[in-house]
Amino acid sequence: MTVRDCLVWITGASSGIGEALAYELSRRGARLVLSSRREDALEAVRERCRRPGEHLVQPLDLARPDTLRAAADAVRDTVGPVDVLVNNGGISQRGTAAETEMEVVRRIMEVNFFGAVQLTKAVLPSMIERQQGHVVVVSSVVGKFGTPLRSSYAASKHALHGWFDSLRAEVYDDGIGVTLACPGFVKTNVASNALYP
Repeated sequence: MTVRDCLVWITGASSGIGEALAYELSRRGARLVLSSRREDALEAVRERCRRPGEHLVQPLDLARPDTLRAAADAVRDTVGPVDVLVNNGGISQRGTAAETEMEVVRRIMEVNFFGAVQLTKAVLPSMIERQQGHVVVVSSVVGKFGTPLRSSYAASKHALHGWFDSLRAEVYDDGIGVTLACPGFVKTNVASNALYP
């Protein structure tokens, strides 16, 4: 699939992998929707992309899944249907399973899992209707193998694998692809902003 002239929505686009994807995809001719909680950082990323006027900044908070359908409707009404959704936004954790408070566990699941699922469910109907589209999930090698001090983060990534692997089979005949990317350690703000017990 070529991305030239495709509308690609990237969550977590204000830094790290999402920011790097924005620059590369704009270089390849994609039109972008850039999302994260930090609108000022998104505007800075948009300005550094090629053809910044073609890209939309759509602030959102993955910890508030009840707002994501409205965000998806706003994107569709403003720039049209999404061709590729890149679920990249997320938070991490540092702490033992025994020490990590349930509030932290729930927040990680809310952002990393429920946020990605809700946004995907909001975008999916138009992809099914058009019989085309692609959903990308930036997971982690920790989504395949748990590691010490990252139990909740690993659980959220494992949950993504189960849900999106199932989705892949369900939407295959609708012409929709689902990709789970599992990078190893990448030096981004996600590590420095990790939640602690």
